[in-house]
Amino acid sequence: MRRILVANRGEIAVRIIRACFDEGMESVLAVSDADRNSLAARLADQVVVIGPGAASESYLSVPRIIQAALNSDCDAIHPGYGFLSERATLVDACEENGITFIGPPASVMRESGDKLLARAAAESVGIPTGKGTPGLTDLAEAIRAADALDAYPLLLKASAGGGGRGMTIVRGPQDLREGFIRSSTEAEKAFGDGTVYLEPYIEKARHIEVQLLADAHGNVCHLGERDCSAQRRYQKIIEEAPSAGLPDALVERIRSAAVSLAKALDYRGAATCEFLVDVQRDTFVFLEVNARVQVEHPVSEAVTGIDIIREQIRIARGEPLSFMQDDVQIQGHAIECRINAEDPRNGFLPSPGLVTEWTVPSGTGVRVDTYMQDGATVSPFYDSLIAKIIVHGRTREEAIDKMANVLRKSRAVGISTTLALQLEIMNDTRFRTEPITTKWLEESFLASN
Repeated sequence: MRRILVANRGEIAVRIIRACFDEGMESVLAVSDADRNSLAARLADQVVVIGPGAASESYLSVPRIIQAALNSDCDAIHPGYGFLSERATLVDACEENGITFIGPPASVMRESGDKLLARAAAESVGIPTGKGTPGLTDLAEAIRAADALDAYPLLLKASAGGGGRGMTIVRGPQDLREGFIRSSTEAEKAFGDGTVYLEPYIEKARHIEVQLLADAHGNVCHLGERDCSAQRRYQKIIEEAPSAGLPDALVERIRSAAVSLAKALDYRGAATCEFLVDVQRDTFVFLEVNARVQVEHPVSEAVTGIDIIREQIRIARGEPLSFMQDDVQIQGHAIECRINAEDPRNGFLPSPGLVTEWTVPSGTGVRVDTYMQDGATVSPFYDSLIAKIIVHGRTREEAIDKMANVLRKSRAVGISTTLALQLEIMNDTRFRTEPITTKWLEESFLASN
């Protein structure tokens, strides 16, 4: 493997290109017309334009991605996250064309990427999953399933994808009727599959996930857990590693469950196993497996010193992991703030446009993953994430103080961003002192600010 096609854009494309450089490999970036002058395009060894700005005609087109790889003589494709990263059809096309897909095989992708199949795999190894339904494709079927559960409130979820899309809380039959149409329609648009399912909704929960790496030699290791409970409409805003305030025995059970599931799936590559912790009972249930690298992977890298993208590349080359589980040591505390081009004071409306000034201070224990620079343009075609600020400290308190200092001195002129909101969160006494739940941001912090 000597040349990798980066089939993505924005900060994750920059991140993968830098990992290719560190591995001594060439990077070829597949871009839309809207991204031909991006920072990632300037950093890549070669750029291939694959279509217009609309993602459906560029980043979401399997034929265009494959043709770009073949035309540029690439040995492998790294899909990043989002777009085609969890589409087994891309993996199939890679195998048909002799291209290495940097991720799991198609069969594993299908089982782990489908939430219902992944739930069945989790149940097979004794991981608690909650009492959920099979896949639902029409309203009458959903009503019968809800009546059988008899356990409102319930949560409607998309079977084929994640990221909070297709999720709706239903507190009664009327909510179900309205929510089913909304969830199924959103799932169809986002994933090409409108199948949804129901499961009991945990009112006071923490969202905990475990970073996994698995090679083709039978080695499966976790890199500790992350807390992703700071969310708005199921979209993560802040991530931390490790989790704070959970009993050690519970954390160990969650980590072990994630490893057991990866082994049961015969997984290969980077994955994240997600769980909900019921804070009133100190119990947990399985949520899903993300068969790709996650947006929040840098916090796990910060506390372990392990480069997850480089491990992905090495695994794809057939090499064993560069470490074993006993080598993984969690050091200190890391926090990641997602900076979005959105206006928090105006309903979080997207704020595309020209960035005339971009400043984020650097320093010891500070990392910035971004495609921003002075003169960069935030496109209206894509996700509003423009940067991830990651800090590492000896303690959680030190990490929060460091993040607050970085956010206070950061500037993005020309667009609205979530920088000020993130600073307010860092300075909030409740965030600093109380373990927060998945509804805290919306129901407590935003409601009082």
